Amino acid sequence: MTSAPAPTASMPAVSAPARAPVVELGNISKTYYTAAGEVDALRGVTLNVEQGEFLSIMGPSGSGKSTLMNIIGLLDRPTAGTCRIAGNDIGDCDEAQLAGLRAHTIGFVFQSFNLLPRATVLKNVILPLEYTNTPRSRRHAKAESALRRAGLEQGLYHHKSNELSGGQMQRVAIARALVNNPSILLADEPTGNLDTKTGEAVLETLKDLHAQGTTIILITHESSIARQAQRTVYIKDGELLEGDRT
Repeated sequence: MTSAPAPTASMPAVSAPARAPVVELGNISKTYYTAAGEVDALRGVTLNVEQGEFLSIMGPSGSGKSTLMNIIGLLDRPTAGTCRIAGNDIGDCDEAQLAGLRAHTIGFVFQSFNLLPRATVLKNVILPLEYTNTPRSRRHAKAESALRRAGLEQGLYHHKSNELSGGQMQRVAIARALVNNPSILLADEPTGNLDTKTGEAVLETLKDLHAQGTTIILITHESSIARQAQRTVYIKDGELLEGDRT
């Protein structure tokens, strides 16, 4: 039996197929119609986010970053343009399909934590699983796994969330966002309600998650926070400007 020929300089290299971006926005516009007239919140935004990337979107209040976040997070639809999230064209989805896609694809981390104050840490993290087909027998283990990834000490799992510090509550919120293994972790000003030292610790948690392969999109108005990401894009008056990789 003869062996296969060894590669030579004349043989073309075979490269792995490129992965599709997890976010693909093409010439997105968003117009709101108010009693005072039309408001163009986004103007021709084009943006790709690769799987496993850590991107920050930076802009002042009123720049359009919240509108952009809502479209990426499947909470709103563009007025014009194309939007694909995790390979799904949202223009082809009805509201029920969007809700299902959002539950399995996007993990949200908010500035205000949005935890149930009288529920335990575990209950807060298990809650998103109750809206999926995750078997009840697996929910507890999945919640504990997410809490470990978020860096919360095990001794706090049965405490109520209103017994925790701000940094601990944000870690619970991160665990809740991770529990369904989303394609994208969308963090909206995640350090906004924290002191500097605690905020830095939360950012380190996000960087650790990115090192594990999580795709993170961070919304912020602070340049010191934005610099923690691999890449920054700037939004002003609804228009996007690409930043340099750090």
